[in-house]
Amino acid sequence: MTNLSMKHLRYFDALARHHHFGRAAEECNVTQPALSVQIKELEALIGASLVERGSRQIHLTALGGAFAERAQHILHSVKELEDLTRSTQGPLGGQFRFGIIPTVAPYLLSDFIKVMGQRFPGLDLRPREAKTKKLITDLLEARLDAAIVALPISEPSLEELALLDEEFVLLRAQQDANKPVPNPEMLQTMRLLLLEEGHCFRDQAISYCNNSAAPPRNLMEGSSLATLVQMVGAGIGVTLIPEMAVGVETRSAPVSIAHLPTPAPKRTIGMVWRRSNPLRDEFLQIADILKSITSKMKSED
Repeated sequence: MTNLSMKHLRYFDALARHHHFGRAAEECNVTQPALSVQIKELEALIGASLVERGSRQIHLTALGGAFAERAQHILHSVKELEDLTRSTQGPLGGQFRFGIIPTVAPYLLSDFIKVMGQRFPGLDLRPREAKTKKLITDLLEARLDAAIVALPISEPSLEELALLDEEFVLLRAQQDANKPVPNPEMLQTMRLLLLEEGHCFRDQAISYCNNSAAPPRNLMEGSSLATLVQMVGAGIGVTLIPEMAVGVETRSAPVSIAHLPTPAPKRTIGMVWRRSNPLRDEFLQIADILKSITSKMKSED
């Protein structure tokens, strides 16, 4: 297999994870026919089929499953070699692929990209917004260099660094501004608007309202904090949002803001990366930049 290339491995790795030619091609930034040609070429080089092609998705053959596992290890090792080379070249350069959760991205990403562009003009930033579970999977499989998430993650192979502690605040309709601030037990009886399942912020809010971690009885869901705030403004219910979201999300909605009784619910936002990544010193520099940005955000609030 002297003609086996890294392109073959990257394309097959994407196909093995997505089980779909279209989604794999999208991840690899190529057309579906181009990816299909590379997979057929790889199978010709090996002399055996790696995938079973169905009408909607593909399935790996027994050989394909074993090949995918080894291809992933190779790609991971190559990425660590690239990182090792970057770590000896002074100022950050090349690609920095980082993930960020949806309840942080709209409020932090713009300032972060701006400051990073000024500080490291040779750095090619590649942000990706996704829920925590997806980001951690991509980080462990070396498709991301680092991620900004809610801590703790408690994954032994990842290093965690806290950036910011922030409280949650209660949003109610404007006409409820002078009513007493409800405690967790009272929130259980109200129509509470929360993010859909899969968001760590949802779990944190439920934990505050109910020690059993079961959803409140009268619960409605939204796909984003912006949607929840607009629903509150329309008088549908109440919601909790993190402090960093208040300035952006309450500008165009008729809502009132209330701080919850002590001990108020809060979260820790941090940065995580693989312990094996040789760019630790560079990540610490990036973390310092993030800390300065989040500190400025808190002072402005």
